[in-house]
Amino acid sequence: MHSIQNKIKMKVEQIYTGCLAQGAYYISSEGEALIIDPLREIAPYLTMAEKEGVRIKYILETHFHADFVSGHIDLAKATGAKIIYGPTAKPQFEAYIAKDGEEFKLGSLTIRVIHTPGHTMESTCYLLLDEMGKPHSIYTGDTLFIGDVGRPDLAQKVSADLTQEKQAGFLYDSLRNKIMTLPDEVIVYPGHGAGSACGKNMSKETVSTIGAQKQLNYALRQDMSKEEFIHELLDGLAPPPAYFPANVMMNIQGYKNISEVIHQGTKALNPDTFELVANETEALILDTRDAQRFAAGFIPNSINIGIDGGFAPWVGSLIPDINQPLLIVAESGREEEVVTRLARVGYDNTLGFLSGGFEAWKQAGKETDTVVSISADTLAGIMGENPGIKILDIRKPGEYVSEHIDKVSNLPLDYLNENMSRLNKDETYYVHCAGGYRSMIFCSILKARGYENVIDIQGGFKAINQSGKFHITDYVCPTTLK
Repeated sequence: MHSIQNKIKMKVEQIYTGCLAQGAYYISSEGEALIIDPLREIAPYLTMAEKEGVRIKYILETHFHADFVSGHIDLAKATGAKIIYGPTAKPQFEAYIAKDGEEFKLGSLTIRVIHTPGHTMESTCYLLLDEMGKPHSIYTGDTLFIGDVGRPDLAQKVSADLTQEKQAGFLYDSLRNKIMTLPDEVIVYPGHGAGSACGKNMSKETVSTIGAQKQLNYALRQDMSKEEFIHELLDGLAPPPAYFPANVMMNIQGYKNISEVIHQGTKALNPDTFELVANETEALILDTRDAQRFAAGFIPNSINIGIDGGFAPWVGSLIPDINQPLLIVAESGREEEVVTRLARVGYDNTLGFLSGGFEAWKQAGKETDTVVSISADTLAGIMGENPGIKILDIRKPGEYVSEHIDKVSNLPLDYLNENMSRLNKDETYYVHCAGGYRSMIFCSILKARGYENVIDIQGGFKAINQSGKFHITDYVCPTTLK
């Protein structure tokens, strides 16, 4: 959490959520506070305000988010705070639509609205002026990241006229005419950092300055033409995760109170009831345990996406329907965490969890399954005896291009649903990612769809590389799947 306090007159806190690579912001001055881009669970913001003895006056939204469900509606109900969007936003609930350049007072501070279309048409940054009226910091949402700028292709889901090229052109103008003209010392607080699907080249840093970004951010080069900007921004841009449009609509239209979602999702179900609900509702069983614990034993047809990884974004990428009924297998005590993190990205239809976890399922004498998981050294031995075995590198294309086992195909986990038909159920596939998290997701999905001959490589490419037993290359194999 990044925090600044200035003579008690101003407090700025960045509330960073690693699993979503998302930054929300708490700003307070003289008894008043505001929240920028809150997450769906609002208790932390209420606690902060109560602890400081201040009233939350405003909830500022930089745009209609695609990668998470914002907490603006519940927070407004709980506090009476006014929800503010920038120009052109059309939410289907009570909110104030600000004009470009409009200002709001917060204690001795001033917030100036800066409309910056490009990522989306309503995208807006908020400039914080200190008690002397001097620009202090800017909250850029998905317009400007550290090392990158927002992707311009999401508005196409709203209007066919808003091509990614048009949006990129708008973004170029917003950055040049409104952001890069600010003083170099202004602090930049973005909406996301490295790991978010909202950009392609984000830094692990979550705070910078306008001056530093002019020097370091490829998209802010002074000599860059609009045509060059559009080309570089769109080059190598991967398709957005499937759940993004549904999250946008939830943020525009409204959603269930998260307390109701958690109450429903944390119903404890014994093994018999769990099995009955799974059969009657066709719910997907989501096992959130560690990859190797899952490999050692799991409920047949369940999918493994570990809670201790990029959990919510992978759920969103691989389970296209946010209304899909879900049943949870989790480590004891982490069930509410799982349901909450699902709700952050709009998966509200969790029906309950397996009481007692997988051990209770086993003790009830119910059917189980396993995934074979071998070491990199074992894989090297198998390759020595049979060089023609099918190895799948399921990392992202950029990871694969950087280094991979010679003559091994790339089938990114991101595109598994689209490429499933390319796989043969009679083949045996040896699957690896970077470290073992994604490969177990991949293997579990294949097993659930009837591919019995899948073998996980423990430790992934890191273990493969460290073993020194493989020919590693950066040559792009012509059998790469995209």
